[in-house]
Amino acid sequence: MRNLLVVLAIMVGVAWAIGFIGYNAGGLIHLLLVIALISILLGIIQGKRRN
Repeated sequence: MRNLLVVLAIMVGVAWAIGFIGYNAGGLIHLLLVIALISILLGIIQGKRRN
């Protein structure tokens, strides 16, 4: 499950970077960044609980 969260965070982060550089989508791009950060934090928190 942690690997899935990391892959999802990377995909959303890349989508955010492409959107930020290439397009002007406003709040949607920043929403993607927030989702990526939340998924990374969840992965870190869940990883510490399992150890």
